[in-house]
Amino acid sequence: MNTQSQSAPADFIPPKKLVIASRESPLAMWQALHIQSRLQALYPTTTVDILGMTTTGDQILDTPLALVGGKGLFVKELETALADGRADLAVHSMKDVPMNLPDGFMLVATGEREDPRDAFVSNDFACLEDLPAGSVVGTSSLRRQSQLQARLPQLKIESLRGNLQTRLRKLDEGQYAAIILAAAGLIRLGLQTRIRSVIAPELSIPAVGQGALGIEISSNRPDLHAVLAPLNHADTQACVEAERAMSRALAGSCTVPLGAYATCQGDDLSITGFVGSVDGKQMLVEKATAKRHQADALGKQLAAQLVAKGADRILAALDGHK
Repeated sequence: MNTQSQSAPADFIPPKKLVIASRESPLAMWQALHIQSRLQALYPTTTVDILGMTTTGDQILDTPLALVGGKGLFVKELETALADGRADLAVHSMKDVPMNLPDGFMLVATGEREDPRDAFVSNDFACLEDLPAGSVVGTSSLRRQSQLQARLPQLKIESLRGNLQTRLRKLDEGQYAAIILAAAGLIRLGLQTRIRSVIAPELSIPAVGQGALGIEISSNRPDLHAVLAPLNHADTQACVEAERAMSRALAGSCTVPLGAYATCQGDDLSITGFVGSVDGKQMLVEKATAKRHQADALGKQLAAQLVAKGADRILAALDGHK
C-alpha cells in the first residue's frame, strides 16, 4: 500500500485552533491523540485540543448493539458537538460509522489502515481450531458470529460488550474460553501480545472499514478540507469506499451479518464480501475487481452479485426476525 497523502496548497494558512471530538474509551482516545499529533506536526502554530465525550453506545453495555440502534450510537454525540461548534472534527473507527451519514455531515479523510484482520485471543488455546466442542467464544459482532458458526458450529457464541480492556478482563475472569477482537485495536494500544493468532480474511471476512480511521466534519465547514487533506490515505480511502458502497447497497449495519474486505494493488482494486444468516447455515461469498477510481461502482457490483445469489432472501429473513 502506498503511503502518499494529499498536501495542503502552498499558500495555505493553518487555523489557530482545532478541536477534535472523540469518545473517551482508551482506543478512541489513542485514535484522537494520533490525529492530534499528525495535525500538530503538520501545523506547529495550531493549537489542537481533544474534546472527550461519552456516547450512548458506551453507556449501554448489557445489550447487543444490534438490538439498541446499532453502531451509530457511537457517533451521534460527536456529531452534535460538530453541529453546535464545540468541535471542528471527529475521529471514528470507520467500522463504527453508519453507511449513510445524517444530513449536514461528511467524511473528509480516511487514515491509513492498520491490520484489518480479526484476532483470536485466549489464555488457554492457540487458535480457533484448538477449542473443544462447546467452548464459549465471546464476540459482539453478528458478522463474526455468522462466520464462526458456519465454520465451527460446535462452538457456543455468546455476546461480549464493553471497551477493549473490559472484554479482555471478562476473558481473564474465565467467562469465555476465547474472544474475537479486531487486531487493529490491540495493536494500537500496544496489546498485540494478547493475540494468539490472527484469522485470515478469507476465513473471517473483516467488518466494512475495519482498521481504518475516519475524519468527520460538518458539511458547512469547507475551510477544513485543505486542513485535513494531508491526513487522507488514498489507497485506504479507495478500499473503504468500495466496502461501504457494498454495505450501503445491501442496507448493511451491525444488525446484518455481512463483511467486506478490499485491497489495492497499483491501479487495481479487489474486494471480497459476504452475507450470511446469524446461525451460519446460509453463507454467500462473492469477489469482484475494478480500477481504483471505480471504487463505489465496484462495491455496488459486489452487492448485486450477492443479491443474484440470494442475499436479498437472507436479508429479508433477518428483517422478519427483528
